[in-house]
Amino acid sequence: MSRFEKEVTARGMTVFARVDHAAAAAAVGLALRPTELLIFGAARGGTPLMQLSQTAGIDLPLKALVWSDASAATWLAYNDPGWLAERHGVRTEGGATVEAMRGMLAEMAQAAAA
Repeated sequence: MSRFEKEVTARGMTVFARVDHAAAAAAVGLALRPTELLIFGAARGGTPLMQLSQTAGIDLPLKALVWSDASAATWLAYNDPGWLAERHGVRTEGGATVEAMRGMLAEMAQAAAA
């Protein structure tokens, strides 16, 4: 997650929160493999979607989840911006913004995984 967070900040985006689910689980006596959520974004990217449909605000800012599976492999996941646009009925109108977000997320994920 630290590598992904570095990619986020290098692109001038804001990190709003980093949630350590495993630490929260441990605090109440439960076991959970390493699992962290990063909430991040930039008003310049998300606002155009919310201008088209304010309900997009429930899915923005963006989120990425990094976790370790039972074999200790590390995974990174995020919701595809196209899915978010479709969910909020702005797939066509938000096309350029969605594609820019999609490309940026893919680049950051690749860089973090390298």
